[in-house]
Amino acid sequence: MIQLQDISKTYAIGKRELTVLNGVNLNVERGEMVAIMGPSGSGKSTLLNLLGCLDRPTTGSYFLDGKEVSRLNSGELADIRGQKIGFVFQQFNLLPRLSAAANVALGMRYAGGTDSRLAMEALSRVGLADRASHRPTELSGGEQQRVAIARAIVKKPPIILADEPTGNLDSRSGDEIIAILAKLHTEQGITLVMITHDPDVAHHCQRVIHIRDGQIASEERL
Repeated sequence: MIQLQDISKTYAIGKRELTVLNGVNLNVERGEMVAIMGPSGSGKSTLLNLLGCLDRPTTGSYFLDGKEVSRLNSGELADIRGQKIGFVFQQFNLLPRLSAAANVALGMRYAGGTDSRLAMEALSRVGLADRASHRPTELSGGEQQRVAIARAIVKKPPIILADEPTGNLDSRSGDEIIAILAKLHTEQGITLVMITHDPDVAHHCQRVIHIRDGQIASEERL
């Protein structure tokens, strides 16, 4: 499903260059649930941005579902994000003036359509059908993250990328979010790649990738 070949990412900072990723090789199989762990500044968020077609590598090749995407233009990358990838972020990124259902519907708009029934279906899948009319300020942190997951899955993408999805939650809410993501992976075969700093969260995955100084330091199968 995902194949990275000798990926590097370098940013120009003034007159010097900063290499954030250096020669990363990574394969993720279809339907796999993978955690990426590493210290702050290790390059894990940059790696997730590349996987999500939010950025391009400086060198190397990225194959997504058999297609090389590392050299596509911005419009082509946007099409891939709209069709194939759902995002879940630590900060939820919900629009405060919109209801839960309307926030979920935005996920379909980015994919080129809207359907209120699909929005309600997605909310039902995360256990929030009865909160569809509530705005984010009327929801707990765990509920807001469930809305964010519903927004990510409403277009039924084959891949979910999650960046510290439990980072802003208490342990009970975090456990609920991981249970929802694990259920999506198990029941629907979604490929899930998740950044986390929490070993307990990582151990819900099938494989843990450890990244340090822009390189994959090790990996373990669970």
